[in-house]
Amino acid sequence: MTATESETNPIIDPAMLDLLANPLHPDRPKLLLKGTLLVCPLTGVGFPIISGIPQLLPESVISKEEVDKILGQ
Repeated sequence: MTATESETNPIIDPAMLDLLANPLHPDRPKLLLKGTLLVCPLTGVGFPIISGIPQLLPESVISKEEVDKILGQ
């Protein structure tokens, strides 16, 4: 997907992205969109986005190690 495609067909509504925070961290840091995941900048854990809906329940969390593998880091 090119930058133009991602701007016209975002994986998640940019206005919603501004509202999302890590529900598992006491400081509630804002989540960052990286690929198809929402990633916590403090802990590195990720949350999937399925059909444009963020999956922020504890059972949906993806470990930092798994996030790194998915993102190729």
